[in-house]
Amino acid sequence: MAAESAVHVAWIGLGSNLDGPAAHLSLALRELGQIDGCRRLAVSAFFDTEPVGGPRGQPLFCNACAVLATTLMPLPLLDRLQALEAGHGRVRDVRWGPRTLDLDLLAFDNLSMDSLRLTLPHPRAHERGFVLVPLAELSPALELGVHGRVADCLRCVGGEGVARRSTA
Repeated sequence: MAAESAVHVAWIGLGSNLDGPAAHLSLALRELGQIDGCRRLAVSAFFDTEPVGGPRGQPLFCNACAVLATTLMPLPLLDRLQALEAGHGRVRDVRWGPRTLDLDLLAFDNLSMDSLRLTLPHPRAHERGFVLVPLAELSPALELGVHGRVADCLRCVGGEGVARRSTA
């Protein structure tokens, strides 16, 4: 990262439930650290999680969270995340359907943003155990806008349907 650029902190949610989900997450984590202007700071454990929403009968998801230091602003970072998803064969044909890779920009510094392409903090992060459990492992005091701290949101939502994987 260039020394003259401002460094921001971004929290990324990762998920997959197709074609070797843990392998997709492991590779995506390596790829996140290879994005120009990004450096991985921390990664949560991997968690097996029950699908939320979407079609019935989906396989379990593998979920994790990562913290990045980045010189990119939110929309260029979102573009890089979506390019990584596409590189893993992500198809967006069924909302909340099965996917090879899902990368969500959950929070960016303490920025609040609401545009057609991106809302920060993520508009549903505060109500999803599969996001909150790994995120709380990394940043329990992170503020999710008006919803409060990650740890407090997790206490309200609980971690039902989220189990730490014994191996990545």
